[in-house]
Amino acid sequence: MEILSSMNLLTLFAVIGGVGFVFLLASLILGDIFEMFGGEADLGGDGADFGLFDSRVIAVFITAFGGFGFIGAWSGLGALASSFAGLLGGLVFGGVVSAFGRFLIGQQSSSSVADTDLIGRSAQVTVRIKPGELGQISAKIGDERVEKLARTGGGEELTPGSMVKITAVAGDSVIVAPETSDGE
Repeated sequence: MEILSSMNLLTLFAVIGGVGFVFLLASLILGDIFEMFGGEADLGGDGADFGLFDSRVIAVFITAFGGFGFIGAWSGLGALASSFAGLLGGLVFGGVVSAFGRFLIGQQSSSSVADTDLIGRSAQVTVRIKPGELGQISAKIGDERVEKLARTGGGEELTPGSMVKITAVAGDSVIVAPETSDGE
């Protein structure tokens, strides 16, 4: 005696696929569902990975499991063979989504410039720097323009438009020295 009739098996896989699809839509609309509730289930080392237990990967797995299980049952396979087909389909599609997500996350770049990247760079004074007081400089690193509070290391006064070299970082400000005419 068959445990599940062919119609019940089709219905079961259709419901599983439908639940997965609804979960996928909710995840796409609401963002990563696990993160909404403070969960960290991605098994990624630094939390920035697109992990195997990301809600989108799980939703694709459930949807593919239901879809491939439905196809297997519709093709006349039994419950066990249809479940195996669903498992394989879910693993393949979930793996593809996980790999693609990891690829996209890996392509992201940070636009932040570390303070240590400024040392040795040329900059232009934008707000007068008086001896012992703070002024402001502007430096361009790559495509990003960085504005920093600055003071002089030698006690000289620097006027707006003057070119300076950043020699050190001191807390929230940088130490600058006037650039010499030969560019040093």
